[in-house]
Amino acid sequence: MDPIADMIVIIKNALANKQKETVTTASVFKKQILSIMKDEKYIDDFEEKKTDNKKFLVIRLRYNGKTPAIKYFKKISKPGLRIYSNYLNIPRPLGGLGMVILSTPQGVLTGPLARKKKIGGEIICEIH
Repeated sequence: MDPIADMIVIIKNALANKQKETVTTASVFKKQILSIMKDEKYIDDFEEKKTDNKKFLVIRLRYNGKTPAIKYFKKISKPGLRIYSNYLNIPRPLGGLGMVILSTPQGVLTGPLARKKKIGGEIICEIH
């Protein structure tokens, strides 16, 4: 299974049920993605919790009134079909109002930051 796709589905289901927070298993890659989402104000916060020998991420979701801050969240690159892009062809969802998250040689970056640094990479997900 794809752990990033699982995290996306968990977040989408929590938003559909209007939950304030949700829980997913922890990994360094997930923490990097959630850190970008927090910086871009798609989620309020996240924290790592440990029980016995397992680590979990508690994600606090952001709402603007009653509407969720995340309206669209989709995994682009999948284990069976990796999608790569050079910095010139990084997508601009909604004409720049949305964003893509990329895995680059310099770490996990947003689309605009990767364009600015002139770095391409694997397109992980699209969010707006």
